[in-house]
Amino acid sequence: MEWTPKTKIGKMVKTQEITDIDEILKSGQPIIESEIVDALIPDIKSETLSVGSTQRVTDSGRKMKFRVVVVVGDQKGHVGIGSGKSEEIKPAIEYATKEAKKRIIRIPSGCGSWECRCAGKHSIPQRLNGKEGSTKVTLYPAPKGVGLAANDVIKKVLSIAGIRDVWSKTTGNTANMFNMASATIDALNSFNKRKPGKEESE
Repeated sequence: MEWTPKTKIGKMVKTQEITDIDEILKSGQPIIESEIVDALIPDIKSETLSVGSTQRVTDSGRKMKFRVVVVVGDQKGHVGIGSGKSEEIKPAIEYATKEAKKRIIRIPSGCGSWECRCAGKHSIPQRLNGKEGSTKVTLYPAPKGVGLAANDVIKKVLSIAGIRDVWSKTTGNTANMFNMASATIDALNSFNKRKPGKEESE
């Protein structure tokens, strides 16, 4: 179906006045239409992290809803997470994927490991901390070849973002997949929020 943009940014993307997703992300303007990401990152990938179900009792009986958590990324430094609910799994995945695209961020890459110092972009530039609810995630730069030393959720988020080598530590409620994934992205995004010249506190 042909996309008809409704927002100013969407119209600028459609007319190719904007051709780089980073131009939007650096401006701090929200992405309201998921089609913007589809147009600027045509090779974006998605992965379903979890599928859960809830039941509620109504006058017409029991109704079940599915809650899906999806992560999207281009394996080149962009990643986003979203959740969606529906009475069927497929629409829930579609809602979650659209939400993830609208929440996409640019993440830092580099080689902050004192053991490596290769100046490549296989890891992260420094230690990063993230939190969602009671779940806390700390990511540490790792030298080439270490891989993603993390649990499955963190691995999926970092892999689809394009990070290849990282050490990690998690605390708090580690059973909640959405919180775990969100805390990981919050850690990656913390570098973007850091004020210039401000060192990360220990």
